[in-house]
Amino acid sequence: MRWLCAGGTASVTSVNPAIRKIPEAQLDQALDLTELVFHEKDSEEERARCRAALRRCARTGAYDGDTLVGLVAAHPFRLSVPGGDLACAGLDHVAVAPTHRRRGLLSRMLNEQWRHCAEAGQPLSCLWASEEAIYGRFGYAHATEAYTIEIDSTRPLALRITPDPRPLRLLDHAEAPAVLGPRYEAGRFLRAGRLARDDDWWRTHVLCDEEDEGPARVVALGEPGAVPAGYAVYRTEAGNSVTRAPGVIEVYELEADSAPVAAALWDYLAAIDLTGKVVAWVRPTDDPLLHFAADRDQVRVTKQYPALWLRLVDVHAALTARSWAAPVDLVLDVGDATLPANHGRFRLTAGPGEPTSYRPADDPPDLVLDVRELAACYLGGTPLRRLLTAGLATERTPGAADRLDAALRTDLLPFAHEDY
Repeated sequence: MRWLCAGGTASVTSVNPAIRKIPEAQLDQALDLTELVFHEKDSEEERARCRAALRRCARTGAYDGDTLVGLVAAHPFRLSVPGGDLACAGLDHVAVAPTHRRRGLLSRMLNEQWRHCAEAGQPLSCLWASEEAIYGRFGYAHATEAYTIEIDSTRPLALRITPDPRPLRLLDHAEAPAVLGPRYEAGRFLRAGRLARDDDWWRTHVLCDEEDEGPARVVALGEPGAVPAGYAVYRTEAGNSVTRAPGVIEVYELEADSAPVAAALWDYLAAIDLTGKVVAWVRPTDDPLLHFAADRDQVRVTKQYPALWLRLVDVHAALTARSWAAPVDLVLDVGDATLPANHGRFRLTAGPGEPTSYRPADDPPDLVLDVRELAACYLGGTPLRRLLTAGLATERTPGAADRLDAALRTDLLPFAHEDY
């Protein structure tokens, strides 16, 4: 994903560039702008992949005369939320030419993007942030966190549970989407924050061969002909014959329907010949591996970081679409400086198996918070109590934050790993 506002040179001819849709005929101009801004020169293969992705996106541009000087693209995603999924605009290729920075172009393009979200029925927007300091002012907050986990595989993986004994088999890319799709989809609805996939997304984003990396390998667990109980997508990095450094296994994705299945897959990855380390760059912060690993010196968390950022474009639609873990009846005073329909005082009434009501209210507020903080809590990954402690929200009625946290709670933490 590309998100930045910096770069090289462009001519200045107008005081107030026009904001309009980018036609398909100008996709190469859009790619030229992102290469300029990100100081890159993509291969023709990578440009072809990006061009195909942009065709599927809603594309908003800022034009100085006929020259494209700003770009915001949005994928038409569906994102899992507690109890279901919602349409979501996945921002990508966001760029402003350096000659046109600090002129409000990003704000104007995002305003157009919010209008498109309303037309497309997308109550959510998400992104992976290249510069985190920028996006909070537009109402985005990081709604999921992730770990990077490393396994020392120079010795057998020590486990506290017995791995699932069912057979493992390698899949070729042609059969993988149909075989893995049902398992991925089942897992997607167990955790909020995950994207729906079609065959094209599997082929171009999950199973694609990355530049300077080995091909994607796919291993599945379970009897042939049945939905696999789990699978892993990984790549191998060869060792160095000069320094005698062993090879590395890089795990892109690992799905399992139980802890023994996950144990079998991690055990397989750690036992691959001629390798000495397994690196899983993006894993949930409640990954069961961290509990069933017998030696935490062998299995280590090396990094924790914000992952998916979320914006509630339509707070009413977002709140009334998700499920709730406990009854809640609170008045929220929500601030949104950009989208007036979200701004104001509302009574939230919800509960397990009950219809959710979110309507304007005149009663004194129980909680006062910005739409950014509401987005941070929405998927169940950030307790509101933490934001109160940080001074980012205000509790007017004692216990209100705890009641909202109890209602927002999910069995598993939200997880997003596709940096599209």
